[in-house]
Amino acid sequence: MPPVEITIDITSTVFPYVQIANQLREAIAKGEITDVVPSLWDIANDVGVSYNTARRAMKILKDEGLVEAVPGRGTFVRRREGGQ
Repeated sequence: MPPVEITIDITSTVFPYVQIANQLREAIAKGEITDVVPSLWDIANDVGVSYNTARRAMKILKDEGLVEAVPGRGTFVRRREGGQ
């Protein structure tokens, strides 16, 4: 599966971390990300934002229960009840 491309619209009034979270959420919903979520460093480097911006985006997804971090292994899409 090809990596998900995340882009930032610098003219938008939506904060970059929210734009990243929205795109990751959409990729999860579409099944483009099914297991391992890109690392914070990969997101930061690929998108051209700070590590903290990527971390804030991931926190949104964690707070929503979409992803979970496993220390030393990475961040993964959480399995939904009912097999999803």
